[in-house]
Amino acid sequence: MKKTILLSFFAIAALVACDSTKKVPSTDTAAMTEQVVETAKEAVETISMENSKTMDTLSYSVGVLIAQNLKSQGLEELDAATLADAVNDVLAGNELKIPFEEAGNNFQTYMQAQSEKMNADKIASGKAFLAENAKKPGVTTTESGLQYEVLTAGAGASPTSADKVTVHYEGSLTDGTVFDSSYKRGEPATFGVTQVIPGWVEALQLMQPGAKWKLTIPQDLAYGERGAPPNIPPFSTLVFTVEMIEIAK
Repeated sequence: MKKTILLSFFAIAALVACDSTKKVPSTDTAAMTEQVVETAKEAVETISMENSKTMDTLSYSVGVLIAQNLKSQGLEELDAATLADAVNDVLAGNELKIPFEEAGNNFQTYMQAQSEKMNADKIASGKAFLAENAKKPGVTTTESGLQYEVLTAGAGASPTSADKVTVHYEGSLTDGTVFDSSYKRGEPATFGVTQVIPGWVEALQLMQPGAKWKLTIPQDLAYGERGAPPNIPPFSTLVFTVEMIEIAK
């Protein structure tokens, strides 16, 4: 940009110098120089004003987008002045009053609390379902809260976290709505033991080939606050029938 402006100045100077009939007499070098300087100043002021208007427009536009995004997330009560201070500190390279990592943790903690508040009824319903299921004969509840019922016993060694397994399965919500089924697809699934939700990771390492279990998985061992759209809502307790066919080679 600076290079372009300087070139423009030289072009202006050349035009002024050549146009002796309309600008200044060619013999009056001082007057000609003064005219060039004034013309250059006017050019700089015009460019500066245009740049200022452009950045003002851009700055306000960015502010609109950020504010709309925050509002959509339920953050209307944020203090705008404090928010502006933080933006200024980051853009200016100032020392932050709250370190970046801590700021991220603060945001996540707040949003988690808000999400739990909005879904309090669903969370309570899931806990009640788990409490009732735990009373059923044959249901075992692990320390993590995972519940399982052995429908068919397996034999042999259990897979480790480093293994892959081949399984048939069917998953449903607590109201019985099926959201995924390898049985319906007519083909079992093969994946790494640690490539699934935490409730599955724990259960697979307790099963043996040939076993068929019914798993009831708390939301925090499943997809938690995010869910798995469009079929699994946030904070959903899930029920799976899992049949381990083999530890994959």
